[in-house]
Amino acid sequence: MQDSIVSTRYWHRLEDGRLQCDLCPRHCHLRDGQRGLCYVRQRLDDEIKLVSYGRSSGFCVDPIEKKPLNHYFPGSAVLSFGTAGCNLACKFCQNWDMTKSREMDTLADAASPQKLAKVAAELSCLSVAFTYNDPVIFHEYAIDVAAACREHDIKTVAVTAGYIDPEPRVEFFAAMDAANVDLKAFTDRFYHKICGGHLAPVLETLEYINRETDVWLELTTLLIPGENDSDEELHAMTKWVVDKLGADVPMHFTAFHPDWKMLDIKSTPAATLTRARKIAIDNGVHYAYTGNVHDNKGSSTWCHSCGELLIERDWYVLGHWGLDANGCCANCGTALPGHFLDQPGHFGAQRIPVNLSRYQ
Repeated sequence: MQDSIVSTRYWHRLEDGRLQCDLCPRHCHLRDGQRGLCYVRQRLDDEIKLVSYGRSSGFCVDPIEKKPLNHYFPGSAVLSFGTAGCNLACKFCQNWDMTKSREMDTLADAASPQKLAKVAAELSCLSVAFTYNDPVIFHEYAIDVAAACREHDIKTVAVTAGYIDPEPRVEFFAAMDAANVDLKAFTDRFYHKICGGHLAPVLETLEYINRETDVWLELTTLLIPGENDSDEELHAMTKWVVDKLGADVPMHFTAFHPDWKMLDIKSTPAATLTRARKIAIDNGVHYAYTGNVHDNKGSSTWCHSCGELLIERDWYVLGHWGLDANGCCANCGTALPGHFLDQPGHFGAQRIPVNLSRYQ
């Protein structure tokens, strides 16, 4: 595993001799051999190192809509992968077997940035997604993969909670082409109680992406009954999005199902997602979606100007395509924000596991 250990630069030494990690707002203070909460950044040789570089917990080709990104080359294929660990501690984590792993053997697959980019091209993927766990914690690896992908004209997508400090945030998002940021709730109480973090750094990240970068941005909120699904919170969240990020940033409201440490809470009713979507639209969000439920209307894209159907979705399968060659509504000419090909992709609902060892 020695080849998976690389030096990092976002840390400094404290007066008591401990090293403080400056990658994310947790600011873990580490003595010799200790790991941060993320588990993959460790004090070794009197510096903080990433110990999961070039290692993955698995690779899969997914539809881009699964990230979820609805305005970023719809219908295209994306090569998805993650590592181990996470810098938040969400009690509802649906990938807890990877994010909470404390076994480096979880990282069974090895892949250099160059190989990942080459395989993505061979598999006709338009993009590579850092997902399953938060790419912020494997910052150096993600950035190197993004650089290799650009040599092959492959885009990179970060699926992240946005829990990152200002300085590394600049470097990280400069390397990304698109991001889906998980806005988990709109109260600090939720972030502290349920996720072991805080809301403010996430909002700062969202404003930074929107104001300072060209990264295509979409948001996702997993609605948990009784925790973050009140009308009051949804009004506050969606008004903030319109005010600070703009009406064209798509919002996805997805259904919770019992997992990890929240097995005693029932799954989110579909009606909750429909209610959240209506609140968002009423508050000026142009593109609001429902997810993790079968809802053709809520998962499809509609022209906010004339109401025409622009992109029909049945789960991850695209149907009617109402865009012209310029990515505008074929009925009224209103531009649809995002990135689109002349014709929709047809990858559909496939999920194809990939064994990188089979590729040269």
